[in-house]
Amino acid sequence: MAIKTKEEYIESLRKMNPVVYMFGERITNVVDNPRLRAGIEATAATYEAANMAEYRHSMVTESPLIGEAVNRFTLPPTSIEDLVARVKNNRMLGGRVGTCFQRCTGLDCMSALSIVTYNIDQKYGTEYYARFLEFLKHVQKNDLTCNAGVTDVKGDRSLNPHEQPDKDMYLRVVERRHDGIVVRGAKAHQTGSLSSHEIIVLPTRALKKEDKDYAVAFAIPTDTPGLIHVVGRSTLDMRELQGCDIGNTKYSKYCPTVIFNDVFVPWERVFMCGETEFAGDLVMRFSAFHRQSHGGCKAGKIDCMIGAALTMMDYNGTAKLSHLRQKIIDMIHRAETLYGCSIAASYEGKRQSSGTYFIDPVLANASKIHEGKEMAEVGRLLVDIAGGYVCDLPSDRDLANPEIGPLVMKYMQGAAGVPVEDRIRMLRLVEKLALESADTVSDIHGGGSAEAHRITIMRETDLEGKKKLSKRLAGIED
Repeated sequence: MAIKTKEEYIESLRKMNPVVYMFGERITNVVDNPRLRAGIEATAATYEAANMAEYRHSMVTESPLIGEAVNRFTLPPTSIEDLVARVKNNRMLGGRVGTCFQRCTGLDCMSALSIVTYNIDQKYGTEYYARFLEFLKHVQKNDLTCNAGVTDVKGDRSLNPHEQPDKDMYLRVVERRHDGIVVRGAKAHQTGSLSSHEIIVLPTRALKKEDKDYAVAFAIPTDTPGLIHVVGRSTLDMRELQGCDIGNTKYSKYCPTVIFNDVFVPWERVFMCGETEFAGDLVMRFSAFHRQSHGGCKAGKIDCMIGAALTMMDYNGTAKLSHLRQKIIDMIHRAETLYGCSIAASYEGKRQSSGTYFIDPVLANASKIHEGKEMAEVGRLLVDIAGGYVCDLPSDRDLANPEIGPLVMKYMQGAAGVPVEDRIRMLRLVEKLALESADTVSDIHGGGSAEAHRITIMRETDLEGKKKLSKRLAGIED
């Protein structure tokens, strides 16, 4: 069966044994840790939706590779329809969980590899594409979640990888053996690494010939010996461990740094090793796919934020205020603009030599630039509408205190007929949606920095074609 249920997915994680540290302590039970479980539940929503009648038609399709029904998060796009479905599913899921559901990055890696491994083979006669297809079959048949190990820690940004005083600032091959390679380094901002079965590693940047050891791509299980997941902090993380003041009652996000401490990778799982001229193309395609993904999921998150803003207007008795309704319109148009760019990038996609379809990278990057600027504005508008208690609402424990709880509840009242508990819950959700650091920073840096988006737009745009348009109108002949 190629489609897991939510329960089967969670049980599959229980069978894994990754090395995990959080707040200075070793975590031996990942699945039941409240901080991590909230992120696992977000990924589990992708399995849950695939088994729901209302979403199954969009979440599930037949794989031409294995001839079975598969979750679309395991299928590199083979048509325009597949490209569009990626964005629509991401928006639906972003709206359902209100945070990162962590599964699109793995698909973005697989989509990029399905193009670039074929191209490397065409030039060098290597076997990367065949290896990748075997890995992809494994992912599809077992309905696995993959994590994208792309962002290196980088060290001194002014230096190339091979120029770093400490050569491990970019993940690299430190040993080549007859049965595989040994790699060392670290990947930062690994959202959902512990919600995943596999980590797919790609280079993080274009490379020079001297950077041959850094031109490596591969996939390994998340509990491979030598892998260490160090879970990062975020602004509201202790609340999840304490079980109070949570905001989003089901889902959250966590972002480990994953250390590769001399990790062995068998050759059958290696998809690039030393072909430096293809590193830039690989990361460009991954980044473009990921920026297309963001246009869907972040529009879905804004849908949640709009709903929270409208509900707070009801709870505060401000639903009829015209200036607040105008702010709702401002939130809506921002969601639809970045979503529209990603849908357009999908419809403008083109078939590549391997058969995979690639989106229009200029439109995808335009969507991400819009997101980086406008998600912050949407958050500001949400807080503006909800009110000041977003930042300093008394704790759940104060509300439950028999001495002061009734008084606190008395002064938390809003519009007549609205239960005080509901108003408090919605204020907590607004706090989570607008002010939680992991998601807020992802809106800016997820998929690369804003400058990386601009560079891609400039590089991929047909500038000469635009010159010709103006010269024709001015009567200038080339």
